[in-house]
Amino acid sequence: MPLRAEPDTPAEAVPPLTRPQVAEARRMRAVELLDQGHSQAQIARLLGVTPESVRRWQRRMEQGGTAALRRRPPTGRPRKLTDEQVEQIRVALEEGAVAHGFASDLWTLERVGLVVERTSGVRLSRASVWRLLTVRLGWSLQRPQCKAVERDEAEIARWVAHEWPRIKRGP
Repeated sequence: MPLRAEPDTPAEAVPPLTRPQVAEARRMRAVELLDQGHSQAQIARLLGVTPESVRRWQRRMEQGGTAALRRRPPTGRPRKLTDEQVEQIRVALEEGAVAHGFASDLWTLERVGLVVERTSGVRLSRASVWRLLTVRLGWSLQRPQCKAVERDEAEIARWVAHEWPRIKRGP
């Protein structure tokens, strides 16, 4: 079995294709296969789509060329925060809530919203703050553990080891 030489430099990491990119590549492949003389049914089987999709792509290709099969820019309202602003907000949030004048280091949606407004000048709703934290920053909800300040771990361990078995045995 022949050995392969490993490349001297690691290959650059290629980000995975997005769903729209995969769909566009599938449409372009369908056009190539149509040009090669394959039937719509064959192309549909090869690409894992319905024959109607292949017919629709062929019509679009005939009417508008390959440009008609390209991805379109996303629709909808543009984002309120740029990637640079999101990065500034991330840095600000990592400083902690106390650094921004709050009494405790506990982040709430309202507090994060205030920091977003101070940092970027953009006011977000509670739902948008949540989406910013979870989708764009990739953070998740973390609840603080509630423990009494007076809690004595050694006394608890002693009670569990000595008192609880005596109580459990009964009189």
